[in-house]
Amino acid sequence: MTYPFTKKTFALSIVMLSTLALWACSDKSPQMTINDTSITTTSEEKVSTVTYKNLVFNTAGKTDDDHLYLEEVLGERALAEVQGWNSRTLERLMADSRFEKMRFDALEILNSKDKIPYVSYRGGEVHNFWQDENHVRGVWRKSTLESYLSPQTKWETVLDFDKLANDEGKNWVYKGNSCLGPTYERCIVNLSDGGKDAVVRREFNTKTKTWVKEGFVTQESKGTMSWLDENHVVIGVDFGDASMTTSGYPMLAKLWKRGTPLSEAVEIGRGELADVGYWASTFELQDGSREILNVRSMTFFTSRYEWVPMLDGQLQAPIALPIPEKVNIYGAFKDQVLMQLNEDWRGFTTGDLVSFDIHDFMKDGNIETIALVYSPDEKSSLNNVGATKSKLLISISRDVVSAAYAFDFKNGKWHSSKLDFPSNSSVTIGATNDKEDIAFISSENFLTPDTLWTYNTATGNKAKAKNLPAWFDASEMVSQQFFATSPDGTQVPYFVVHNKNIKMDGSNPTLLYGYGGFEISLNPSYSATRGKLWLENGGVYVLANIRGGGEYGPKWHQAGLKTQRQRIYDDFIAVAQSLIDKGITSAKHLGIEGGSNGGLLTGVMFTQRPDLFNAVIIAVPLLDMMRYHTMLAGASWVGEFGDPEDPVEGAFLRNISPYHNIDPAADYPEVFFVTSTKDDRVHPAHARKTAKRMADQGHDFLYYENIDGGHSAAANLKETAKRLALQHTYLMQKLVDGQ
Repeated sequence: MTYPFTKKTFALSIVMLSTLALWACSDKSPQMTINDTSITTTSEEKVSTVTYKNLVFNTAGKTDDDHLYLEEVLGERALAEVQGWNSRTLERLMADSRFEKMRFDALEILNSKDKIPYVSYRGGEVHNFWQDENHVRGVWRKSTLESYLSPQTKWETVLDFDKLANDEGKNWVYKGNSCLGPTYERCIVNLSDGGKDAVVRREFNTKTKTWVKEGFVTQESKGTMSWLDENHVVIGVDFGDASMTTSGYPMLAKLWKRGTPLSEAVEIGRGELADVGYWASTFELQDGSREILNVRSMTFFTSRYEWVPMLDGQLQAPIALPIPEKVNIYGAFKDQVLMQLNEDWRGFTTGDLVSFDIHDFMKDGNIETIALVYSPDEKSSLNNVGATKSKLLISISRDVVSAAYAFDFKNGKWHSSKLDFPSNSSVTIGATNDKEDIAFISSENFLTPDTLWTYNTATGNKAKAKNLPAWFDASEMVSQQFFATSPDGTQVPYFVVHNKNIKMDGSNPTLLYGYGGFEISLNPSYSATRGKLWLENGGVYVLANIRGGGEYGPKWHQAGLKTQRQRIYDDFIAVAQSLIDKGITSAKHLGIEGGSNGGLLTGVMFTQRPDLFNAVIIAVPLLDMMRYHTMLAGASWVGEFGDPEDPVEGAFLRNISPYHNIDPAADYPEVFFVTSTKDDRVHPAHARKTAKRMADQGHDFLYYENIDGGHSAAANLKETAKRLALQHTYLMQKLVDGQ
């Protein structure tokens, strides 16, 4: 079953860079004063209150309206401002003697031929996308499974993106492909100009290694495109007037026949202007046949699924699946559709993974029987799922440490067994294919490099496929898990990675990282660049598993939605305070990092608690929470953050909006903004406008905006290495040198 767009996969796409996080609410009988507006919450818990001064920005040339020119992505005046900030930042950081070594070390790791070439497995072949110093934009290549498992894999190039970019004079960034089984000869390749989310789609033949003459080709657009059969695709892109939602995603789905212009594609479903998007999609039954199943996302967390039957080649009226609007659908196994509930339903509870027979639904539009696959307890959560020909594989976490399980459906019930993979690790289900029994599973932790395993779900045999080399010396390092107590009494887990001989005297340079949003879990992982650039240089690394994420399932996420988000910020503050109380670090030596949704977290942190931190990295962030819903994909996140135009939600957002709560009298740490001109998901104006307000008020800051790179702030490995070196040089200056 193929779902090219679901809430979970879209949320995961928001996690870019090495950063992330978010927010929440008040105190018993709590009151929050926001510009003379009082908000009373329904919470009976003890939570903190944050009250900002009634800051009014009415100085000529410095008001919100005066900063609107920074929303012109390629505006001459805006880019002049950006170039000035870039020059000042690069001049200082690149002059530091540590910068060049860090850039060299990062690039050596990123370009290393010893990296694990992660693969997909289809039709007896493994396929991999690879980047190194000779393949800056990357190469799509393939091999046999036997060769892949050998020490020296023999690769065959399928498509060279450096050559393609050079031939066409474009800065192409590869954004994946979708191939039609069972031959996988016909593929739709997604190409982005400079790393944007919007892509050009082109049909490619993997056998002849050529673009298909007069094949399926689209103009640049956000959206989806899925194979129905060799001569038909279902597609949702920008079709012209009134075809996109206010969030900037498709509002229409159409059936497009080979050999006809896109303008003649037949409409098969539509959403509404205020929706996040309407996604053209297909699913594949166990017998190999395909059906149309479109997804209408009313909000980021609510969707309706519509099956579009075909009878004798004729499209029929859509039939809605009778399932809750708050679900994550994980595909299917043996024609059992798998879905995780984000609300109680039919006797099952939030967080449960359940299934139903697709034929049961297709028979009459009803679902008679629901089967329980897995029900987590309060300490557990479901990580990810992958279906093979004979087993369903699931990674399950308990207190943010995971294990793998094999599930099977027999006689109307699900049965499971735990698989033998390393304990105290993050175990992730990698590439699977429901037509094959070979699955790829990886295991890692903070100090143990990734190991990629093959697992045969028919025989139970597993073997090491590839190992990542140890890029830094972890022999004297330890990883520990602690729990901080948030103001409402919630126990918040966090991991600390450090040299085991550090002194608990508050002097250790410490980087605290978090996300806290969109039900995204942050799990222990091995990062060669983090280890080489930070841990080996005496740094302490901390990962905070704050609410808003998915570490303990949907309820952990839902605890911080909209006006409850101060809980998420309180969790992060509690972790920071716990680190200080333990003597691991002190405010002078504590830095924080977050990107995208996590950039909002670190933005809120430096405005709410500037006394706690001496370094703040704010990457590809949301910061203007009164206009976020008007910029690019911002309207799609109202279900997560709240509506600025709603009296209650808007008042709360005004209270936490970093851009609106910078105080001219406050003593802030020198923050470092990192963003990208070509980020078409989170507008660079968030970072620009907040930097400008700090400049207006005379606060120190650093700023780097990469012209290319999209939401990852880097279009290739060289740019990634530069960004990493800049960030770590900044951290060294602030947390080691004490600048």
